[in-house]
Amino acid sequence: MQQMSIFDYSVESQPENKLPPRELERIHPRMVSLFSGCGGLDLGFKQAGYDIIYANDFDKDAQRVYRANFGEIDERDILDVSEEEVPSCDILTGGFPCQPFSNAGNRKGIRDSRGNLYKECLRMIESKMPKVAVFENVRGLLSIRDENGGLLIETIVKNLEEAGYNVNYQLINASDYGVPQNRVRVFVVAFRKDLGKTFVFPPKQSKEKLNIGNFLDVPDNVPNQVDWPFSPQVLNMIQYIPEGGSWKSIPYEYLPDRFRKIADNMKRYHAPNMYRRFARTEIAGTITAAAQPENCGIIHPTENRRYNVREIARIQTFPDDFVFFTENPKSVTGMYKVIGNAVPPVLAKRIGSAIIEQLGFQLIDRG
Repeated sequence: MQQMSIFDYSVESQPENKLPPRELERIHPRMVSLFSGCGGLDLGFKQAGYDIIYANDFDKDAQRVYRANFGEIDERDILDVSEEEVPSCDILTGGFPCQPFSNAGNRKGIRDSRGNLYKECLRMIESKMPKVAVFENVRGLLSIRDENGGLLIETIVKNLEEAGYNVNYQLINASDYGVPQNRVRVFVVAFRKDLGKTFVFPPKQSKEKLNIGNFLDVPDNVPNQVDWPFSPQVLNMIQYIPEGGSWKSIPYEYLPDRFRKIADNMKRYHAPNMYRRFARTEIAGTITAAAQPENCGIIHPTENRRYNVREIARIQTFPDDFVFFTENPKSVTGMYKVIGNAVPPVLAKRIGSAIIEQLGFQLIDRG
């Protein structure tokens, strides 16, 4: 029997689960999704058996993708959504904007207006008191300070505990859970205290067969195989980068001035590993929203181009029937952005399944 690939899963696919099949069929927790993006986390949770009853995101590109795959999404700014308009739920998830906390950004943290949006998740949690709350964010969340000088992650944990939750958080590499990408993110999982449990993160999985060469053979009939062309200057540079190399492989005489400046003083600039062309035998680096060769390994292993939309979707573990645009793309760069911002569905499914395994029917008790 041929082993099923992650690309054979449809949006409606159901997961493997440790619970008996008859019990699993009866567990369909109601999920509210805030800062949903294009739906990576939602897809994984849907595959794990959750019913998404409300979703919200302000980004237009994300809305188009979400609507094409899931249906209705509230397009308003979360600041304009009252608690009364959000339905009661068993679980609330929130991937509040990560840019204020990202090492790749300016790290303004809460001084950036977006850095306070986690409070909107807390506002909804305190109103709805779901049995479970899940946050996902970049690793910078662990080191940024709040307005009082304390670590923001500790403030978030304290807020959740004061609201009535047992909280656990962990820095996770997606490649430890079946994703062909070294993508490190923070997950915060809170169980309501009356459930009498604290979430235990699932054990790491084997990284066998996660090399990107196993994910790039996309059949011709799969849609969205469109790439964002590199500039002439970038094309001139990457032709000298071999599979598995980086800008350091480019002969000095072909480097632009800004790269020569770095090459002349590698110690000062901490020898940055930009323009990485990961080999087919390697696990990919983090796919970012910017999709620029300076900050992620977006160069195809053997062709002088960016990974196309479908290829980065595969590296993010979106199945091939997940649509990013029909006919003419609204915004190819927008698709790179929403895919780079997404939670890999395979990772989300593993977290969602673990929650069901640990809570069982407690998760859907309507009492």
